[in-house]
Amino acid sequence: MEVYIYQNDNWPEFIWNNDEIVNLLSEARNLQGKLIGKMESLGFDLRNEALLDTLTLDVLKSSEIEGEYLNSEQVRSSIARRLGMEIAGSVESDRNVDGVVEMMLDATQNCFNPLTAERLFDWHAALFPSGRSGMYRITVADWRKDAKGPMQVVSGALGREKVHFQAPDSKLVEKEINHFLYWFNNNSKTDLVIKAALAHLWFITIHPFEDGNGRISRALTDMLLAQSDKSNQRFYSMSAQIRLERRQYYEILEKTQKGNLEITAWIIWFLNCLINALKSSDSLLVRVLSKADFWVKHAEILINERQKKLLNKILDGFEGKLTSLKWAKIAKCSKDTAIRDINDLIAKNILQKESAGGRSTSYGLKK
Repeated sequence: MEVYIYQNDNWPEFIWNNDEIVNLLSEARNLQGKLIGKMESLGFDLRNEALLDTLTLDVLKSSEIEGEYLNSEQVRSSIARRLGMEIAGSVESDRNVDGVVEMMLDATQNCFNPLTAERLFDWHAALFPSGRSGMYRITVADWRKDAKGPMQVVSGALGREKVHFQAPDSKLVEKEINHFLYWFNNNSKTDLVIKAALAHLWFITIHPFEDGNGRISRALTDMLLAQSDKSNQRFYSMSAQIRLERRQYYEILEKTQKGNLEITAWIIWFLNCLINALKSSDSLLVRVLSKADFWVKHAEILINERQKKLLNKILDGFEGKLTSLKWAKIAKCSKDTAIRDINDLIAKNILQKESAGGRSTSYGLKK
């Protein structure tokens, strides 16, 4: 029979070796400071652009970790509306998209507010506005009941399932969460970056909800990292990095949850993941600055709204090949109109035909 971390006598008195993490913590803290300094040197509009990009990435990737793929345009539009930003090509968003956005924004924009059970219930209700997870009705805005048996994390085909983790009995959840909430709101001795690592592990181990525990644990991580930055503006995405390192994330999580209370290996993994997330923010900054330079360079050129929308999509990193058919679909116009838009931008030295062959001609920005 497996022994899980919460079954240790001194749970949740985590221990770790400071000597093994001090250099990584110092590097993470240094990168945090440098990034905040870079962003503060930007103008208001560029900071907002970087903030919007980061939050959009965070919401998309946190959901992808759970196998749920949200529409990026809807996510971006939903965030912009809630932050009072005006963006070109804004679209309506579904309730499930708005719910994830509302949770993430509450966690980061209101990062210094106390965490309560009611707040967690609000987040959970926002994640599941229909009261269902896929086809199945679940308990929403309340702790799990385990009516169908123990809460387990499993993988594998039916009949050959592998149990990776079994959460504490549902009768213990309220007591466990109350302990967690008291620590979360009152512990001021632990460095906030380390506290984010502990909170992530602790919450996901309690697994208090029937579904959505992963997304909420990452929201709590972002909340504490925002506190550590002393800023509710986010310019790096831990969720995006976890998505890239998903296999290693699940491996170290399972290993830690089946171990004792010595969690140095978990903290080392978390700090390395954070450092990678902070380093990857450089590419975000480059993209934001390049986009700003592009529009300054072409400020005197007459460009219609459809063209602006598609050019912004290219500048934001359009996935795949941009063809006239895709242009028409995104811009909601006829193919003939799309071709006229494209040829106009080619004549203005903004677009060019891509050299790669294929059945359909594709286009990219003029080098």
